[in-house]
This record gives sequence, structure tokens and C-alpha cells, in this order.
Amino acid sequence: MERLMRQMGMKSKELEGVEEVVIRLADKELVISNAQVVLVEFGGQRTYQVVGEEKERPREFEPAEEDVKLVMEQTGASREQVVRTLKETGGDLAEAIVKLKSETA
Repeated sequence: MERLMRQMGMKSKELEGVEEVVIRLADKELVISNAQVVLVEFGGQRTYQVVGEEKERPREFEPAEEDVKLVMEQTGASREQVVRTLKETGGDLAEAIVKLKSETA
């Protein structure tokens, strides 16, 4: 099988030292621990085959730097307050601004 794969121009090798593989989706992350990863190269394409123990975890929202700066300018709140509020509002800028302004009023 390996000889046939080489004749077709296909190469594969196991990647050493992989501890876990994380696949980020819009709303969650798939974490594959004790992962064995094989890299397959064929026709200029690279494909990774992953085997291991899969777990799901919610993806934590991280606000964009531009959004943090904008809300800080609009409200005068500290960076920490703005980041916390943006996380609480799921990144809704208007809701974060209103919430922060009402806290300081």
C-alpha cells in the first residue's frame, strides 16, 4: 500500500509531539486530546487525519480591538470594564455603550 501511494505521488507521515487539536467553530470548539495526526500530501494538497478523544467546549467571545477603543471613547470606561461588558453583551456595541453609560450615571 505504501509503495502504491509513493508511485502515485502521495506522501504521508505522522506528526510527532501533538498534544491536542482544536477546531474552532462559530459557537464552540472541538478539542481532540491524545491526538494522533497524520499529514498526507498529494497533488500539492495537504490533508490532516486526526484521531483522538473529542470534547466540546463553548467558545469564549473576544471583542475586536477597534470595538473596545470605540466603546472606551464613547463611555470613558476603563478597558477592563469595556471588555467585560462587550463579553456580556455578545459584542453588541450599542447595548454595551448604553449599559456602561447607565452604570456611570
